[in-house]
Amino acid sequence: MTITASMVKELRERTGSGMMECKKALVETGGDIEAAIELMRKSGLAKAGKRAGKVAAEGTIEIAEAADGSRVAMVEVNSETDFVSKGDDFRDFAVAVAKTALEQAPADLDALLAAPLAGGDDTVDAARQSLVAKIGENINVRRFVLFEAGDGALASYLHGTRIGVVVSHTGDATLGKDVAMHVAASRPVCVSEADVPADLVAKEREIFSAQAAESGKPANIVEKMVEGRLRKFLGEITLVGQPFVKNPDQSVGDLLKQASASVSGFARYEVGEGIEKKQENFAAEVMAQVQGG
Repeated sequence: MTITASMVKELRERTGSGMMECKKALVETGGDIEAAIELMRKSGLAKAGKRAGKVAAEGTIEIAEAADGSRVAMVEVNSETDFVSKGDDFRDFAVAVAKTALEQAPADLDALLAAPLAGGDDTVDAARQSLVAKIGENINVRRFVLFEAGDGALASYLHGTRIGVVVSHTGDATLGKDVAMHVAASRPVCVSEADVPADLVAKEREIFSAQAAESGKPANIVEKMVEGRLRKFLGEITLVGQPFVKNPDQSVGDLLKQASASVSGFARYEVGEGIEKKQENFAAEVMAQVQGG
């Protein structure tokens, strides 16, 4: 059977694959487009398995909000390259994953991956694998968080596509947005001193004590030095202790107190944080290919 240009065009539009791959699949299936799609899916899923070991440290943060403001979901979806993360297919998938987390309220990441993708026919993970096959890069749904407003309110903020924040608070929408922007810029670890893990405080106290002891000053002075440094440390890592980014003369805690408001929790995601990126040596890679040839 003759494989026409229109047949190749239709298969390309339906699969997003390259022209030569589409033509080859049509030849192998005798021009049967549906059979070619099935064949390419099988081949594509095999490709997805091969890409699974590739480091995916680029990507996007997406936030989905309930229309009544009662719930907010935030997800991080990763790709291998920044170029892919800017593509429509990848972004559409990430947006759909965020909507799925919002609508399905999964208990954990495994449950999210097994959930039906919002607006799609497959599960989140099946759609992810199909996208890997189509794009040719590893793609991961790395993490998500879901906030319920309860008796308070929720605020969210996206800094481009790389940093996302959700804040649970009491107060008006403007205050919530300001606090969310502050969290994006200042990276607090937790809301207040009461939320700082005891082992972290003990570790820092030990370090500060060792540093202060080298001063040779009396024990009572050393103790005051340690307490002063510890207060400074806690002020730097807690939301309420940090200087407010819009007015550094005022702490976030003072801002909240002035507005008779409070923050019960927050989440801050930044694309790729904590992922060890592979350092590419393109010269060595080219040399290896030349030698292999």
